[in-house]
Amino acid sequence: MTAFTPTPETTRQLRDAYGRFATGVCIVTTHTPSGPIGMTANSFTSVSLDPPLVLWCPGKTSARTPHFTAASHFAIHVLCDEQAQIAKDFAKDGRAFSGIEITDGEGDVPLIANCAARFECETRQIHEAGDHLIQVGKVLRAMTSDKAPLIFCNGGFGDFSTG
Repeated sequence: MTAFTPTPETTRQLRDAYGRFATGVCIVTTHTPSGPIGMTANSFTSVSLDPPLVLWCPGKTSARTPHFTAASHFAIHVLCDEQAQIAKDFAKDGRAFSGIEITDGEGDVPLIANCAARFECETRQIHEAGDHLIQVGKVLRAMTSDKAPLIFCNGGFGDFSTG
């Protein structure tokens, strides 16, 4: 075990330490005046059952973030184990919808098909948090499936099933 104090010089170590925590992989989507946009994220969590609230944390330096903070609605797609390429594509390009089955949801938000779960949300609050923002949404509609979720840990993708 290696202990360290987070400083600008230990940013890589801190990032690697954060990466030891396995997370689900999501695509967050919204509608913009120039069309749909999406972003890969692993900073998703449920917040409350009553009212039904979730959050995710877009990076402040991303050129896509202003589209999400200006949006009245967004959708969080929990990807299934067969959707790693979609996660990689949206990590590089916010307009990576080509070849993906989508429909329109609440607030004209693009909805990606065949996910493990999906949450259609109305933006409720946005909070400052270091180099990220915390965007809280009220869940207006949810979907779930029996597909195994896609997992990200130690810089790589995997899956998890309880079967």
